[in-house]
Amino acid sequence: MSLNASARSIAIATGVALLLSTIILVSIILPAEFGIDPLGTGEAMGLTALSRSAEGPLERQPDAHKTDYAEFVLEPFQSLEYKYLMDIDTSMVFTWDANADLYYDFHAEPAGLGEEYTVSYDIGIARKDMGSFHAPFTGIHGWFWENRGFEPVTIRLHSSGFYVSSKVFQDGGTFDRELPAVVN
Repeated sequence: MSLNASARSIAIATGVALLLSTIILVSIILPAEFGIDPLGTGEAMGLTALSRSAEGPLERQPDAHKTDYAEFVLEPFQSLEYKYLMDIDTSMVFTWDANADLYYDFHAEPAGLGEEYTVSYDIGIARKDMGSFHAPFTGIHGWFWENRGFEPVTIRLHSSGFYVSSKVFQDGGTFDRELPAVVN
């Protein structure tokens, strides 16, 4: 092997390494660390949210929050999905309770990507749950409940947050619910 071939190999390897490091810098590091996203890859991968998390515990929102109360009756072996349309980095607090145990799945679907990109956050069987949720991406976020018992079950959901609207999926159909903003 000649000295000239070695120098050429080193130069090619260096060029490839510089190209790859530039791609990683522009597509991953700048969006995640500094919120600079020239290619749009940081928003697509949810990395720009990482740069905003360092701003502190106070998060301002451009619109007023909404408050929702919904009550549903599930007959034996019937299911229901109730979801909120939320933008990235918005949040809500919630409490739901039922008069008997229900199977539930708190999950979300990114806007425009379809059901195959659904992400489940919490799955279980319970009579109630409460907490807060911070949307990691724009899309629909909410619950699937299923009555696996032999008696009707009533679910009561209270929530408040920076969501746009809500949607009910039941018996093969869907309907939207517009929610009024809280005003002073």
